Amino acid sequence: MTSKIPNSIDATLDMLNAADYVADRSLATVLYLSLKMQRPLFLEGEAGVGKTEIAKVLADQLKRPLIRLQCYEGLDISSAVYEWNYAAQMVEIRMREASGDTNKDAMEDGVFSERFLIRRPLLQALQQVEGVAPVLLIDELDRTDEAFEAFLLEVLSEFQVTIPELGTIKAKEPPIVIVTTNRTREIHDALKRRCLYHWVDYPDASRELDIVRKKVPDADKALTEEIVAYVQALRTKELFKNPGIAETLDWATALMELDKVALDPQAISDTLGVLLKYQDDIAQIQGSEGAEILQQIKSEARSEGALAGAGTPSI
Repeated sequence: MTSKIPNSIDATLDMLNAADYVADRSLATVLYLSLKMQRPLFLEGEAGVGKTEIAKVLADQLKRPLIRLQCYEGLDISSAVYEWNYAAQMVEIRMREASGDTNKDAMEDGVFSERFLIRRPLLQALQQVEGVAPVLLIDELDRTDEAFEAFLLEVLSEFQVTIPELGTIKAKEPPIVIVTTNRTREIHDALKRRCLYHWVDYPDASRELDIVRKKVPDADKALTEEIVAYVQALRTKELFKNPGIAETLDWATALMELDKVALDPQAISDTLGVLLKYQDDIAQIQGSEGAEILQQIKSEARSEGALAGAGTPSI
């Protein structure tokens, strides 16, 4: 049984928080509007900032099936929408011929029926799953080409697809659509106009700390604070690929598995492959630059501790 769509921005925030997804109010607002207006939500941002997770949270919290179309270069209609079961069609034709049925029109109508239709993610989403409109995730759209992007215009504006042999298939109830892109190329304005838009940015230190505490609750409190401070500092450096939230969580988990309670140069050097994914970035941070970051956050932590211990001066 599906759950009701949130009836306010605050209710949307509560829904996200219930799934341990720490969102700011601007994201909750556009998500709420997307659900109420039944418009696709176009999420753009760097890899690893939590765009895909939003679709998973919606499916979980609203008790709806999640249908995921993972985009890639060369994705076409037969992989994304539908194709015919050619082997079964050939068997049907041979059986009809063997029985003496040679009526070509009847044979064509028989083999091009829904019985031989293989439904791919987009068609599955339009025809519903288990009797309810699902959450449709079109993930990393920027990996596809412009031809497929143009095909999506009909799907995202009318919630329908046209199959030449069967006609137009339209959704009885529009699915909840989340489109994500890592901005490796620009998406055409015609597609963006059919969606509500939101840029998902890296979280600030306070929100990232909240995320790590929720997702890796067993990590040492002081270690968690140092991890977040270190990652926040890394994102100010000129790296080829900044670590996302996903990498922060992986790093916290890895350090916890190594029984670390604080960052030290050796631990950072040993585990940088969890946090950074390019050798040039790793080499840069393994050097003096990484040591300076650690020294800086340790110094700031000591200063904050000293201020807290001093308390409010008397007058």
